[in-house]
Amino acid sequence: MIDSDGYRPNVGIILTNEEGCLLWARRFGQDSWQFPQGGIRSNETPAEAMYRELAEEVGLRPEHVKLVGSTRGWLRYRLPERYLRRSRRPLCIGQKQVWFMLHMKGNDEDVCLDNCERPEFDHWCWVDYWYPLSEVVSFKRKVYERALRELRPFLPSSDRRTGAVHQTGKSAR
Repeated sequence: MIDSDGYRPNVGIILTNEEGCLLWARRFGQDSWQFPQGGIRSNETPAEAMYRELAEEVGLRPEHVKLVGSTRGWLRYRLPERYLRRSRRPLCIGQKQVWFMLHMKGNDEDVCLDNCERPEFDHWCWVDYWYPLSEVVSFKRKVYERALRELRPFLPSSDRRTGAVHQTGKSAR
């Protein structure tokens, strides 16, 4: 489903733990890290898509998390020219996303990266709040920054560290 401007509706998921750190996941078979995200189906609300993607990509169910906030509107990014699939119609030029912040109620052991036929991620870890801005692929950086700034007031902890990667996490089986 591509809108009339060429953007695919999508959700982004920022999952926090008790310390205010964020779940950061490595794309399967790549050295590319990102937050969980995924497309919104035509019969879904953004919240329904977020819970579906959360289950598919990191194996968490609604009882493992608490929804604490979302962006007020769509945040958009354009794809670089080399990623455009010009043979497809309608042409998708980028994604428009509603971002959700969730607080982890479950345990680290509840995260399961191989909960679907084709896993998106093969490793995850907790990182400090602003760390993703220096590590995400450049064309997503502004959207990440906007989402993190808008959702920061929803952090469950007053601990707002910067810069570090924490070793907690695990790889897919």
